[in-house]
Formats: sequence, structure tokens, C-alpha cells
Amino acid sequence: MNNFFALTHQDVSLRLVRARDAKTLERLVLSNREWLRPWEATNPHGPTSFDFKAQVRSLLRQLDRNETIPFLILYKNEVVGQLNVANILHGSVSSCVIGYWIIPEVAGRGITPTAVALAMDYMFTTIGLHRVEIAIRPENNASIRVVQKLGLRYEGLKQKYIHINSDWRDHLIFALTAEEVPGGVLNRWQRGEVPKISYDF
Repeated sequence: MNNFFALTHQDVSLRLVRARDAKTLERLVLSNREWLRPWEATNPHGPTSFDFKAQVRSLLRQLDRNETIPFLILYKNEVVGQLNVANILHGSVSSCVIGYWIIPEVAGRGITPTAVALAMDYMFTTIGLHRVEIAIRPENNASIRVVQKLGLRYEGLKQKYIHINSDWRDHLIFALTAEEVPGGVLNRWQRGEVPKISYDF
């Protein structure tokens, strides 16, 4: 996959992480610790590493193995967050999981749902996957609003699913399949055609 590959809609774009982005990610994450800490994955067997060069190298190795697609989220050409497409499986499963974060200065501007929709459409139409899943902590109202805007189905609760902020945390599971959005996730949202969803959990 070309390092200059990007997905774009208006002022929002996704591009692949490059080795030289480690410094930018380090600056954004460390300067927004209070905002990100409640939601970030941690190491259950020791301290969480802030070696961003190593993290980016690991993501790029996973990209080479077609296991992960690591994106940066850009708004008006400035890096404002990260979106990873992980656990990519083909064949009879044909699915992936999306995780993301953005900095607080640009939250609430529609950047995250746009980025998620771009990634989902790419996985459905270009990569040819059948199902995309997003796992969200029950307390993360901002992320729940993202999946609600895009019309993802609520599928249930996974107990103590991911180690987050120093403990095993429950996560709500949301998903869409390609058949549910034949015209694309982004188009459906932009056209105001997403069914109104009231989650019951």
C-alpha cells in the first residue's frame, strides 16, 4: 500500500502513518493526557510504553502483514488524531475492528464520524470485507454518539474485554455489514438517510 495513499472528504482525511509521524503522535498524546487516559489501552503486565517510534514500527509491521491499517486523522491538513483498522480477517470471517481518538480542540465538529465512515467505506468497497466492528466503553458517550450518527447496530456487551486505563473494562459492541449500507456509510450519513437509533443498554 502506497505511503501517500489517503481517503478524503472535504476538510477531513485519513492517511497512512509513516515512521516520521512518531514525534507528532508523541506530542499530541502526551499533551492531551487527561483527555485520552480514560480511553487508552494499557498493558496488564507492566507499565504502558510511550515509545512512539516503537509503536509506529509495530503498526507498520502489522500493515506489511495485512493485519492492520494504521491511519492518521487530519483536519485541514493538520494531524488531529489516529484511526486504526485492526484484526483484519479475510475468508469466511471477512471482518475488522476500528478504534480511534482525536484531540479535544476539534471534538464535536463531525471529524470523527467522517473519518470512521471513510474507513468503513474503504474496508467494504476496496478491501472487500463483510463486517466492521467498533468496541466502546459504556461511559464513552462521545464515541457512542459517533456510531449512533452512522447507524451502527448495537450487538451486545463484552465483559472485561480490553485493558483500559489500568483495568479490564467492559465494552459495548457495535457493527455494520456491507449489505446494510449498499450506497456507503458516508453517503448515507451525509444524505440524512441513517435510521434513527435508540440504543437499549
